[in-house]
Amino acid sequence: MKLPWKKDDDSDVAAGDATLDGTAGIDGAADDAAQAPKGYTPKKGRPTPKRNEVERSTGVRRAHYDAPMTPKEARQRKKDYKSSMSKDEYKEAKRKQRDEAAESRRKANERMMAGDPNYLLARDQGKEKLFVRNFVDSHRYLMNYFLPLALIVVVVMILGTRLPALANYLSLFMMVIIIVLIVEGLFLGRKVNKLVNERFADNSFGKWSIGFYAFTRATMIRKMRTPAPQVNIGDSV
Repeated sequence: MKLPWKKDDDSDVAAGDATLDGTAGIDGAADDAAQAPKGYTPKKGRPTPKRNEVERSTGVRRAHYDAPMTPKEARQRKKDYKSSMSKDEYKEAKRKQRDEAAESRRKANERMMAGDPNYLLARDQGKEKLFVRNFVDSHRYLMNYFLPLALIVVVVMILGTRLPALANYLSLFMMVIIIVLIVEGLFLGRKVNKLVNERFADNSFGKWSIGFYAFTRATMIRKMRTPAPQVNIGDSV
């Protein structure tokens, strides 16, 4: 017969078993994380910031707004909003909205050109991409003149109808230049991939992604690059 006081002993044993099972579960989770396949993304170790915290850091605060459920409701809201003020007041409100939107775009563009991670496009995110940008921006390449040369090709195609002999010579010259640019791009891609893999052991980008990013960066005119160059030509990266 099970005595009443035996229940506490059984509960303690069960609790002890549960604790052991929990510890084993944690150890097992740690072992699973250690044996995770390539591409496994561990927890970031910090809570996701709240929307109001992000808005404070960016300097943009958004008022609470309930989105309309249907197009009819949206049209009715716009009509009610317009009828709630005079014509001059409505024009002033629209002008203010345009000014605020333009100011927001201007600020976002300035921060993006300055390399602020909070405003960069998805293609430019990551410390590896930052290193590639700085490496490309600190060197000169023939690829830097790709766009002007492309403009020359267009001019050659236009002149080809009137000056076929000149067009033939320029076409051969441009063919040689294009081959040189391709070869230079291949060497640049191999170089940046090697440097990125040496400096960033946790690099998650593929060779093609890094190489093509460096190639497209190098083919742009320096003043037209986004984000804007943060280093001068000849600087050590």
